[in-house]
Amino acid sequence: MNLILASGSPRRRQLLTDLGLTYEIRLREVDESFPEHLRRAEIAEYLARHKAEAYRADLGADEVLLTADTIVCLGDDVLNKPADAAEARQMLTRLQGRAHQVYTGVCLLPGDGRAPVVFADETTVHFRTLSEEEIAFYVANYRPFDKAGAYGAQDWLGLVGIDRLEGSYFNVMGLPTHRVWAELQAFL
Repeated sequence: MNLILASGSPRRRQLLTDLGLTYEIRLREVDESFPEHLRRAEIAEYLARHKAEAYRADLGADEVLLTADTIVCLGDDVLNKPADAAEARQMLTRLQGRAHQVYTGVCLLPGDGRAPVVFADETTVHFRTLSEEEIAFYVANYRPFDKAGAYGAQDWLGLVGIDRLEGSYFNVMGLPTHRVWAELQAFL
């Protein structure tokens, strides 16, 4: 099977490359809204499956599509990608000094008619208390507007702000590589 990655995320691309996988990238715009009744992991799984469905008709029988979506939750509040610097600072202020959950939903959709494999992985992230200056520095210099929760674990803020993780670090980066690898074995 040929692996197709439907993601513009440079982190997901790097993680698949680091796994030693070859893949093709296909991109298209997909609405990322979700039903309000969904919570936490359900949202990530819904979004991953929803993205995959947008590609279904274009898949060849020898292809398997990988889509993913990462969300950050503080309680039941979903912290999506910030619209601007003010929203990024607000999100980071809410997260600092607390634990929150990161969920990455993944959908593996085979083009040969088999059922998709959909799952989510959860990681709890503990942030230390950050100063307003640290938050402002990070937002101004790293511009985390393409990241759920307004931060990247691999960026400066992750290096200085994350006290500890419970779960997969790579899940926080956007792809639970251990689960993806295991699930892909059925297709490749």
